[in-house]
Amino acid sequence: NWYFPPGRRLQSSKLGPTPPRLLTQEEFRLQGEVETRKALAQLRSSCQSPEFSAWTMVSRIQSPKRFADFVGGASHVTPSEVSAHEREFGLESLSIDEQLFEEDDEDDDDDEDEEEKENF
Repeated sequence: NWYFPPGRRLQSSKLGPTPPRLLTQEEFRLQGEVETRKALAQLRSSCQSPEFSAWTMVSRIQSPKRFADFVGGASHVTPSEVSAHEREFGLESLSIDEQLFEEDDEDDDDDEDEEEKENF
């Protein structure tokens, strides 16, 4: 208690905790890449441990060869999956979304024009 006057201590507890700083888009993307790499490395390590039952896992998955390649250090996604993701979520999809929103805005404007004509 001798570090802070009693009134000051009471005031800071009333304000509550400060909210966390929000990440920028670049920080969010970078954090996602770093955490994904760490999680994939941890998964590879777990799969290479002596306690891991490789035969049980291989019997349950669709592509044992792809799994073995991943455990050996290959990428967890194929080039075709990367290009499909880029088509769906990359810059191409942004321009398509913008076009869709522009069309919706034009339709809304047309509807408003028709309503104004009906009111006169």
